[in-house]
Amino acid sequence: MTHTVSLKRNHEFRRLYQKGKNTVTPCLAVYCRKNRGNVSRIGFTVGVKIGGAVVRNKVRRRLREAYRIHEAQILSGYDIVVVARVRAAHVRYRDIERNLLSALEKLGLFQKGVSA
Repeated sequence: MTHTVSLKRNHEFRRLYQKGKNTVTPCLAVYCRKNRGNVSRIGFTVGVKIGGAVVRNKVRRRLREAYRIHEAQILSGYDIVVVARVRAAHVRYRDIERNLLSALEKLGLFQKGVSA
């Protein structure tokens, strides 16, 4: 991920949950908020309800890959948190990717005209 760094601190996640814009799809919930820089920061949350460690890591890898492939089409300068819902463990990668893109589009972060 060239234009993006990771969100790691708990207070950064909580700030997005409380003050950020959000949208929900069947597989994901996405929170975003403009940051002061021109670099995006992203965090992924996959809770214990999703399944064991193997399943959670699989969902996390799929989310990271879906973001990485479309990173050039996503506006920079935002903090983004992607929260996996229980259904994310039982769908194909294509569905996770589609849900992520639709959530980012609802939030106004996805530019369709830019090629990846």
